[in-house]
Amino acid sequence: MSTFDERGGSKWDRAARYLRIAQVLHAHGDAGISAAALARQIGVSKRTIYRDLDAMDMDGGLPVWNEAGRFGLAADTFLPPLALTLPEAMAIFLAARLLTKATDELDPELIGALVKLAEVLPPVLAEQLHETATAFSDTPRDETFTRVLRGLTEALADRRVVEIEYAAGIYDPAKGMRRLRLHPFAIEPSAQTRALYVIGHDEERRARRTFKVERIRSVSLTPDRYEPQSASVAAAMRSAWDVISDEAAVAISIRFDAAVAPRVAETQWHPSQVLEMADDGTLLWRARVSGVLEIRSWILGWGRAAEVLEPAELRDWVARQHRDAGDLYS
Repeated sequence: MSTFDERGGSKWDRAARYLRIAQVLHAHGDAGISAAALARQIGVSKRTIYRDLDAMDMDGGLPVWNEAGRFGLAADTFLPPLALTLPEAMAIFLAARLLTKATDELDPELIGALVKLAEVLPPVLAEQLHETATAFSDTPRDETFTRVLRGLTEALADRRVVEIEYAAGIYDPAKGMRRLRLHPFAIEPSAQTRALYVIGHDEERRARRTFKVERIRSVSLTPDRYEPQSASVAAAMRSAWDVISDEAAVAISIRFDAAVAPRVAETQWHPSQVLEMADDGTLLWRARVSGVLEIRSWILGWGRAAEVLEPAELRDWVARQHRDAGDLYS
């Protein structure tokens, strides 16, 4: 049992208690266990147990059943146990930390996952996970987002076609709400936009498209299943700058000033990048990227130290942004 379980008043504590309850229910299998016996094992009142069971079912998405006063969990609630080495646990810890920086959602699922991970980590890492969950628990809960993500996750795991309602982006509100059938192939986090995206086949447009999960207003699972795609999503994602991989690849060339060239050169920004250092210390950076939308903010972040050489439309766009910014600050 984690040393953090006795700390009261936080979502971490509730998630840790939910985990202990779920483990007890799982251990009793089809026979189930009474609320009184469960309360004794967990060390709380029956009232707390009843409240927790309701919350686990409604908020946590755990399928708790009740038959003749005995409670249990569906047999397929938990994935098979995973034995991790310490380096593997550290890798998942780092991935969890990155995820908290990449999204402002995922409250119940992320905290629950961190609680479970802390059970198998050394105390120092478990303490850091606790602090991560505590900081993340202040995020306001978005019920619609939670329902949508759970629906997409179930559809992805079972290769089910879903029907979604998709709101237009803020840059093109005239498009209005769109209803479509989607084959979800993958769900990707974006550190750049602090959001999640679902990548899948849009039946109406007959093509692979990327949808921001936060803009999906509803998701309904259909009885229809889809065949796995022949092309690897992970391979296709290598052309993306962040998450958009369904646009044509564009050759991009940027000359970086000598003052920032070493900083640019020390990072692998894109799998296709090629670097050429010049005698004057400047750096020519080249890559082939899916579209130009996502890379634009990265370029602007370097200010006047980055000069776009090609494509011409990207060079013109960046120049216009700098001119407009200059006008604003002058």
